[in-house]
Amino acid sequence: MDSGELTGIEPATAKELGKLLKTKIVFKQYPWSELIPALEKGDIDVIMSGMSITAERSQRVAFTQPYLEIGQMAIIRKADIARLSQPRSMYRAGMRIGVEPGTTGEQYIAEYAAEAEVKPYQNPEKGFSALQNNEIDFFIHDAPTSWNLAKGSDWPDLMALYTPLTKESIAWAVNKNNTQLLNTLNEALNRLKSAGTLNQIQYHWIPVKIEIER
Repeated sequence: MDSGELTGIEPATAKELGKLLKTKIVFKQYPWSELIPALEKGDIDVIMSGMSITAERSQRVAFTQPYLEIGQMAIIRKADIARLSQPRSMYRAGMRIGVEPGTTGEQYIAEYAAEAEVKPYQNPEKGFSALQNNEIDFFIHDAPTSWNLAKGSDWPDLMALYTPLTKESIAWAVNKNNTQLLNTLNEALNRLKSAGTLNQIQYHWIPVKIEIER
């Protein structure tokens, strides 16, 4: 967030979507765990929050075509780069790892870092604050969050390790019963891709090129 205005890949893409569809975009912010319930209740029309496609989520929402391939990343304090610069460092017993509940990052740590001390934080800002205050050694979140961290100046003592821990396809989500909106968004994504608009937005917000092996 910059001067009270939402910034990043998602808000920038949403604004271009509004222009394309000649529709006013209204942003509503929710804790991660409340996004899908808000969609199901009809409080919001679309989830644009860097949500990765999973089988579990697909039982509750309808995903558009993917618009970005990303992975979860580890974020550390710059002062710890010599000690923790290798992602495998987090797998050591006793490491304090922060996660956001309900995310694929939380699932990853539960599966692969079972001996870690896991601490939940309701949003990235709380996780960043805990990391900066040395309450945790790592904070795990998705690549867009890490990229925004690198682009901003709010957390100058933190840095992301640009080795993805997972391979994920990111998409927007709509109510499973709203096929009309789903089709509209897929068509709009095709137009944003073919016009090069989506690439321009991603190049602006992604500070480094991430290669994810297939």
